[in-house]
Amino acid sequence: MKKSRLCMAVTIFVFALLYFPILMLVINSFNDSRFGGVWTGFSLKWYARLLEEKPMWLALKNSLIVACSSTVASTFLGTCAAFALHGYRSKLQKAHYFLVYTPLILPDILMGISLLLLFFALNIKLGLLTITIAHTTFCVSYVAMVMLAKLQNFDFSVVEAAQDLGANRWTVIRRILLPLLAPGILSGALLAFTLSIDDFVITFFMAGEGTATLPLYIYNKVKFGSTPIINALSTLILILTFLAIWLVQTFSKEQESK
Repeated sequence: MKKSRLCMAVTIFVFALLYFPILMLVINSFNDSRFGGVWTGFSLKWYARLLEEKPMWLALKNSLIVACSSTVASTFLGTCAAFALHGYRSKLQKAHYFLVYTPLILPDILMGISLLLLFFALNIKLGLLTITIAHTTFCVSYVAMVMLAKLQNFDFSVVEAAQDLGANRWTVIRRILLPLLAPGILSGALLAFTLSIDDFVITFFMAGEGTATLPLYIYNKVKFGSTPIINALSTLILILTFLAIWLVQTFSKEQESK
């Protein structure tokens, strides 16, 4: 097949548009200058400054608490929702599909405002609990979507064979369903964790006093011009993200090869 120069040029342009700003961010994290437009020498001082940023570490702690809690809750609820949607066929399930997929298409600002009004009506104080509930609300839909795709190709005859051999429900779940569905569950959990720790709009409405998360901290720093520290922080997050993706892909390949 003859290669198209136009397609190659468009592909290179798109990749450059996507990754060149990230590359510049990484380069500027090692720039000695406070302003990214001028290169004044290689330096690691912005990474050293991160160790002295106590508000950043507090924000990171809050983000990890919320992300881990909402990931566990949304993974459990989303997996159960996927089994229910996949296993039952009725007219009522159409309404269930609508309820599960609605958070995927609703604007974040609309969800944030509606949840804020709900918590005010219930007289619930804003804080890490409200942020966790809000994140769980929209992460459930993403986990359910991932698990539904996994269940569509799942061979349930293995479950029936185990039941014929005398395995009870707990044994089937522990010895068959969980090992075989582990890559899908892990993918859904990783997606939920990424969405939670990265969310800004909904968190902005849900955060109370002293409960700023990492995205809110980054927003406040950029607003006041402290971009070199944010460049260093973003580079570290980028490295951890690539490492997590590599670990998940390695684990998924090992599970599929068994």
